[in-house]
Amino acid sequence: MKKYRILILGASYGSLLSTKLLMAGHDVTLICRSKSAELINGEGTEVRIKLRDEESHRAFRSQDFSGTLDAVTPADARPEDYDMISLAMQEPQYSEPQVRDLMQRIAASRKPCLSIMNMPPLPFLRRVDALAEAPLEMCYDDASVWADFEPGLMSLCSPDPQAFRPPEEGTNILHVGLPTNFKAAVFADPVHNAMLRQLESDIAAVTVDGKDVPVKLRIYDSLFVPMAKWSMLLTGNYQCVQRDGVRAIRDAVHGDLAASADMYAWVDTLARALGADAADQVPFEKYANAASSLLKPSSAVRAIDGGAKTIERVDLLVQRIAASIGMQNDLLDETVAIVNDRLDANRSEAPFFEVA
Repeated sequence: MKKYRILILGASYGSLLSTKLLMAGHDVTLICRSKSAELINGEGTEVRIKLRDEESHRAFRSQDFSGTLDAVTPADARPEDYDMISLAMQEPQYSEPQVRDLMQRIAASRKPCLSIMNMPPLPFLRRVDALAEAPLEMCYDDASVWADFEPGLMSLCSPDPQAFRPPEEGTNILHVGLPTNFKAAVFADPVHNAMLRQLESDIAAVTVDGKDVPVKLRIYDSLFVPMAKWSMLLTGNYQCVQRDGVRAIRDAVHGDLAASADMYAWVDTLARALGADAADQVPFEKYANAASSLLKPSSAVRAIDGGAKTIERVDLLVQRIAASIGMQNDLLDETVAIVNDRLDANRSEAPFFEVA
């Protein structure tokens, strides 16, 4: 078995993929802030996953696997030393100066990049014929971050597994609430796809005490499979935001199930208009059933409620993609307007200084 070296930007959600790779015998470097890097290099990571038919989560610690893990800051990373780069941060974070500099070096390295983001990187969207020239730059916090990336070297992996950092514990711990699979589209180069297929096979082969370990990496020839997440995001995640607060994903989906089904179907129709096949998509009933256990608001909406000035704007992206091919949806327009207003309100808030 060939052992690969993978560089992952983002030690929170990225630690889930890193754990799966470490269990399969591959080596991983996580990119994170200096304090988190020091913690991970000293104690490793711990990812908690519930195995099928077990009552409680098991703790999977990086030190226990044959693959090796380390962590560095963006300034210390050498992308040219790795076989593949994985992008597992929120889209606005790539605009931060140190990360932006690293992104320029990654683009120059010409290494294949597997994005695990809800917001598809702009170079990946350029691989879709209908979007090759679509005016989508406004949807990104800073679209110039992606300017030097070659589209064929960028793929998208749907971040379907739901996970979070327990707030009372260290930043090296991740709790997986919904252990579904990562679904990735292929690269343009067959050599890079052979690597993806080996990673898929190696992860699938791992067992613990004779039991299968959830959260697999699945590779698809269609570019549209990871875009199936858009229907879920627009029906659930972005519907959590309200003008006067937030609500859980479960409540956003099941509060008006008929309206949710309509929104979901409309996004699926948009994807098919771009070239997706019905087989690329997830049935609404399956998503609605999974959403019934999602008892917290989405991370993007929690960020808005916490005062964030920027978030990933998949809602805006889907709206602009739809407009580029002559489609429109009233509920989506309302959602985009609410998110815009909430973010504008956060940006306008300034510290109060009392004048003596």
